[in-house]
Amino acid sequence: MISFELHGDPVGWQRTGVRIIIPKTGKQFASIYTPARTRSYERALALAAKVAMRGKGPFVGPLRLTVTAFMPVPRSWSVNKRNAALAGIRRPVVKPDWDNIGKMTDSLKSIVWTDDTQVVDGRVLKFYDERPRLRVEITMIDVFEEATDERDYSHG
Repeated sequence: MISFELHGDPVGWQRTGVRIIIPKTGKQFASIYTPARTRSYERALALAAKVAMRGKGPFVGPLRLTVTAFMPVPRSWSVNKRNAALAGIRRPVVKPDWDNIGKMTDSLKSIVWTDDTQVVDGRVLKFYDERPRLRVEITMIDVFEEATDERDYSHG
């Protein structure tokens, strides 16, 4: 298992943008770009992953991924609301969306895994905390563990 944290407010993946470029000579064209905030956070996440991997190559086989976003508690909240948030009773129903938080892990390709298709058990959690950050935990799933899984996956 490896785990690492990226301190600061969690950032979610943002949609790519499109610019129309109209050169002085020639035909106009569309330029697709990734927003700077997304690129910067992906780079920071990839660097934290490289440090956590300690020079080892990417994992091979099925993986479990848990991403936990610790969101800042709004300063305007009362003491009671704040305490409920810090106790995990009140959970953040705020942006970024859970799926956009999870998409940021695409930056871990070739560092932690060869492809994110290896993630067969993934989860994104959101909590409030006094120290905003993103925690990523990756665990290799043992073949034996998978073979002896007794959960019922039937749909009725």
